[in-house]
Amino acid sequence: MKMGLANLDVFAETLLQAAQADPSVMVVTSDSRGSARLSQFCKQLPKQVVEVGIAEQNLVGIAAGLASTGKKVFAVSPACFLTARALEQIKNDVAYADRPVKLVGISAGVSYGALGSTHHSTHDLAVLQAIHNIDIVVPADNFETRQVVLSALVHPRPVYLRFGKRPLPDLHPPETHFEVGRAITLSVGRDVTFIAAGEPVCRAVEAAQILNDQGFSAGVISMHSLHPFDAGAVLRAARATRLVVTVEEHSLCGGLGARCAQVLMEAGVHVGFKMVGIPDEETVTGSQEEIFNHYGINPQGLAQTAREYLNAQ
Repeated sequence: MKMGLANLDVFAETLLQAAQADPSVMVVTSDSRGSARLSQFCKQLPKQVVEVGIAEQNLVGIAAGLASTGKKVFAVSPACFLTARALEQIKNDVAYADRPVKLVGISAGVSYGALGSTHHSTHDLAVLQAIHNIDIVVPADNFETRQVVLSALVHPRPVYLRFGKRPLPDLHPPETHFEVGRAITLSVGRDVTFIAAGEPVCRAVEAAQILNDQGFSAGVISMHSLHPFDAGAVLRAARATRLVVTVEEHSLCGGLGARCAQVLMEAGVHVGFKMVGIPDEETVTGSQEEIFNHYGINPQGLAQTAREYLNAQ
């Protein structure tokens, strides 16, 4: 796979291009312009930026106010703080008030690595799924990132965009169709389907290749949208393969895997099912890669999870 940029770089580049053409596009940041790759945006378009400092609740409130005047507002802050400190403002000022703010959680999951659990965002997808009237998108590569930013510019509802920090490989040809709420099938397998979201998708693609080289038939789905959720893609995968493995950079409580399990149980579909993510325990400290390796969110670990189940049948 060809290596691309970090999704944050593509986010910042796409947003700058849009804002240069449309003065109603605005950014509100909480002392995060550097880590969000927005330095050029702030330098070139200073009148389209509001800096609130380390005040995430103010960030969301101000963004909601600007959106109420017709501005296309991107509220950018580290995901761990945006979706915890400002959760009440997200719920009341944005979602319940129906202000089409684009909430952008940066350095999500365990991207902050060695800074520890206080800086990990392994709760955000769970808490936001419990709030009415907010869409949730977790792009897997540069293509999905660019498409979701362009979609967010005209999206009529509140939306949460989740980004990590590391450079990612290109997973999609440019003609791929992207739509919020519609999963993208990267490959089809008869034995196992990995359903993943965000940065772990590329690990699932590598795991599928390992299994295919070993004589299994493995496929991958990029479930970039947690809300609206493509239940049909989950059901089709479950009916076509012997095993579904969900992969996420998030707690196993209330994330992608739990959502897929809910869909399967409600539909009465019986299939082998495994969830790979962050378990309900104190998260280990280390780099993102070290944490992924510890929990088996890597190509070898994912392939082993699938192989052990398939060989036992």
